[in-house]
Amino acid sequence: MPLVTIDVIKNVFTPQQKQDLIAKVTRAMLEVEGERLRSVTWVRIHEFEGGDWAIGGQALHAADVHGLAAGKATA
Repeated sequence: MPLVTIDVIKNVFTPQQKQDLIAKVTRAMLEVEGERLRSVTWVRIHEFEGGDWAIGGQALHAADVHGLAAGKATA
């Protein structure tokens, strides 16, 4: 049974955006595996606290991700 886990930093996505992610990822999985496996296709979102996620040794927070999405470089 497929299990998809999406890791994100807490407070980056709104509850509605998270629901959209779940719906769209589920649809993508069903396109590959078929509608019959809908009832056993799991999608979960795991949120990490800001600062508990790092890239290149630099901790990231929700504000950093929002800045990147807005086209602003982070420090």
